[in-house]
Amino acid sequence: MRIVYENNQKKFGNDLLDTIKDYASQLCKYFVTEDFIDSKLLPYLESSYFCISFVSQNKIRSHNSSTRGVDKVTDVLSFPMLDMKNGQLTNDISDVDLEFDEDGNKCLNLGDILICLEVCQKNAFEYGHTFERETAFLIAHSMLHLFGFDHIESNDDKTMIFWQRKLMTDIGLAFDEEIEFVNHNEVDSITKEKKIKDISFPAGTKCDHCGYVAILGRPNVGKSTFLNFVTGMKLAIVSHKPQTTRTNIRSIYNTENAQVVFVDSPGVHKPNSRLSEIMVENSFNSAKHADIVLLMVDGRFDKPAHIEKELLRLCKENKKKVILAVNKSDDITKESLLPCILEYSQLFDYEEIIPISAKDGDNIDVLLENIIKRLPAGPRLFDSEEMTNQNEREISSELIREQILHYTNQEIPHGVSVSITKFDEKTSEGATSEYDRDLIVISADIICERKSHKGIILGKDGQMIKRIGTKARQSVERLCGCKVYLDLFVKVREDWRNDNSLLKQFGYFVEED
Repeated sequence: MRIVYENNQKKFGNDLLDTIKDYASQLCKYFVTEDFIDSKLLPYLESSYFCISFVSQNKIRSHNSSTRGVDKVTDVLSFPMLDMKNGQLTNDISDVDLEFDEDGNKCLNLGDILICLEVCQKNAFEYGHTFERETAFLIAHSMLHLFGFDHIESNDDKTMIFWQRKLMTDIGLAFDEEIEFVNHNEVDSITKEKKIKDISFPAGTKCDHCGYVAILGRPNVGKSTFLNFVTGMKLAIVSHKPQTTRTNIRSIYNTENAQVVFVDSPGVHKPNSRLSEIMVENSFNSAKHADIVLLMVDGRFDKPAHIEKELLRLCKENKKKVILAVNKSDDITKESLLPCILEYSQLFDYEEIIPISAKDGDNIDVLLENIIKRLPAGPRLFDSEEMTNQNEREISSELIREQILHYTNQEIPHGVSVSITKFDEKTSEGATSEYDRDLIVISADIICERKSHKGIILGKDGQMIKRIGTKARQSVERLCGCKVYLDLFVKVREDWRNDNSLLKQFGYFVEED
């Protein structure tokens, strides 16, 4: 599918326009492949096109007046060329006017989208998100209109909202309210019945079941949310940005008769940098050495990817026990889960296939029971007081990075790391414990790849870095249980994700077998 751009509005800058065009191109790929498109159109979609015009306020007012009878400036207008309803043709394909591209292939003119960037800019400011995200959303919204999706009727509105959310999530620009930040009070109230309190289990104590469970899956399927739910603590950062988790995070779940050592691995994905290669290698290594592999997928719209097939092939070669957890079952009906389950069940003979909601806790107890009973017998590997292999300093670094991912959206996709340079604890006189702290003073370097990224993180008049710092400080205070003074510094290290020395310096390396 091609996009024809007109009236580029150069005053907004080539970089911004290029970013918007990149999002539009990504969206096109999803429309060509998604199941909601009428199969009769698929032979023509690859060579088809639509036009995006960036127009002035006067121009879009004129179009509103002539086509809708409304003398008003709006952010977007769309003009479909096909008669469609929710992606399906309402007439026969023979009635569709086909054109020919320059190579002589039959193609479709899908329609026109008019976007007023001045209004987009204003709306982005009012809604509290980026100019790029606002424009990308309008393109996704309008493309759905071109394929016959609408929001006039209540049922139609729900369908359109679902696909808007899906498309924006798939290109890494999820709705702000969808970012799954853990409410610690809620987590504690939900999981308190499952926790064994005031019982100490030293390492080496015999128990009925003990072993390692590798949590694997594509980015953003809910692995970290699941881990945080089970442990009742925020040990892993959570966002809708791909590749949020970068290292293998070990978290320990204890019951009276069992100890489960969960290893939350980076999402399996096609590597595009040395950092990505390290992340994928660590994920596959965790599968090799685990007693059980917990493969987590998104039940709403996942189909097996090539890298997941490779992972399952590795599990088959190494005779690993695999449990399939179909996450986000709270968002769909049981009937809608079946296609996803069927696709994955053809790839492997799983121990169990269990639908769950990591966010709400649905079926988590069933999943834990099935994991525990398949672990080998043996002594506990860790003291029950030890909950993770990460210390406060490491977790604090990740909590800072989480807020950067949250506030900068897709503008800073993966090219940012956080390095703690100072972590000083101030204790009261007469303190009897290392945790009797009044204050922790933290200095951290935010490492980015480009000068333009530094400007985005700092924000106008330093407002963005202040916002990031405030939210990060609050998260670290919840973690440490005391006041925190946080200083943030932004530094540029070009192409650090492909620099082995810098990767080691920032704590990224392939974990040894």
